[in-house]
Amino acid sequence: MRKIVESVYWVGAVDWDRRLFDSLVPLPDGTTYNAYLVEGSEKTALIDAVDPDMVDTLLGHLDGVEKVDYVISQHAEQDHSGTIALVLDLYPEAKVVTNAKAKSMLMDLLLIPEDKFIVVGDGETLSLGDKTLTFILTPWVHWPETMSTYLAEDKILFSCDFFGSHIATSDLFVRDQGRVHEAAKRYFGEIMMPFRSIIAKNLEKLSPYDIRMIAPSHGQIYDSPGWIVDSYRDWVSGTAHNLVAFPFVSMHGSTRLMVDHLTAALSERDVRVELFNLAVTDIGKLAMSLVDAGTIVLGTPTVLAGPHPLAAYAAFLANALRPKAQYLSVIGSYGWGGKTVETLAGMIPNLKVEVLEPVLCKGLPKEDTLEALNRLADAIATKHREGGFRD
Repeated sequence: MRKIVESVYWVGAVDWDRRLFDSLVPLPDGTTYNAYLVEGSEKTALIDAVDPDMVDTLLGHLDGVEKVDYVISQHAEQDHSGTIALVLDLYPEAKVVTNAKAKSMLMDLLLIPEDKFIVVGDGETLSLGDKTLTFILTPWVHWPETMSTYLAEDKILFSCDFFGSHIATSDLFVRDQGRVHEAAKRYFGEIMMPFRSIIAKNLEKLSPYDIRMIAPSHGQIYDSPGWIVDSYRDWVSGTAHNLVAFPFVSMHGSTRLMVDHLTAALSERDVRVELFNLAVTDIGKLAMSLVDAGTIVLGTPTVLAGPHPLAAYAAFLANALRPKAQYLSVIGSYGWGGKTVETLAGMIPNLKVEVLEPVLCKGLPKEDTLEALNRLADAIATKHREGGFRD
């Protein structure tokens, strides 16, 4: 147990070793599964649980806690809910407090019987005696049933995955803002970005509350939360940055020559570029770049008449994440022909982008190819300048 304020404790787990989440999301810095114990003068509530792999840690924290009256389940995903059934075994009189959608999911995922639930609606409160919990439905941050919980007396928002970050550290509160900002942006890019417009509405929904701390379900507690709220406002906004996200793959060097030339041409025109060699890149870094990028350029050789599989994966990822980019182009080399551009274009129906003239060349890039890349750089720089993209 670690004390946050009087009668409010962190009882979660630090997972130093985990390196992949959902068999998909890289975790270079591990993660935490945050659970919180709120002891009122009359009742005690546990807010969320931990991943099943860390159940012994949670139960160790609860050793000596005589009663838990309520288990608040803010999100049905198993890294937060997976040990709730074991908590109920330990405290058989406890009730699971959640919303209607989460109740249905928890019954499906964990087989918790229906009579164990108390269903709450948006804005409803639960008294623990001298402490009051208010439930705020925040759908699609990042599942349809997610909610946050506000502790009025201490002005703490238990935000679930909202404002989360994957970092394993012994720090309870944010101490290295730069590191946490990068991790939170990665988390937003990988998990939250497809729901930008809904998250913007949920941000506004929080504005009436006087929030002194934000206690997320992953990462450290924000004891000065203004900066992370401002960061989220930037990330969900529709205004892109003067940045080109440039994932690429090259098999025999021709596409790489084109990538390097276009990167230099964009830099000369004061357009910032972030390169991602898809053969070796951390895909989470690419997701972070997509949070801000005004333009995506995809570099790929032609393989069996289509894009390289790694380039196809990057296109699939961008389509799933739905970034705010407004422009897209494709460059690359081929040996004898193919339908690279047509294939990639068919993979990005979710992207509301203007496709700028692709640049493809046969074999090594020659003078006409380099000139076409210069024209593409001109077009991107002009679009960014006229669009008022942020520097």
